[in-house]
Amino acid sequence: MQTLSAKDAKYGFGRLIDLARADPVAVAKHGRPVVVVMAIEEYQRLKALDECEKPPAKEGQG
Repeated sequence: MQTLSAKDAKYGFGRLIDLARADPVAVAKHGRPVVVVMAIEEYQRLKALDECEKPPAKEGQG
């Protein structure tokens, strides 16, 4: 996974989007990765996997 500094991500936002469409990109602040930017399709895929792994809700809980 490629990493960009927050400054590079801010001033090169178009580039960040282009990179993230191909592969998730970590954004680092003060040298420490803090967020990941990814294509919406990858996010949706991961979200669907997460939903499949959740146990069913018990009756009476809300």
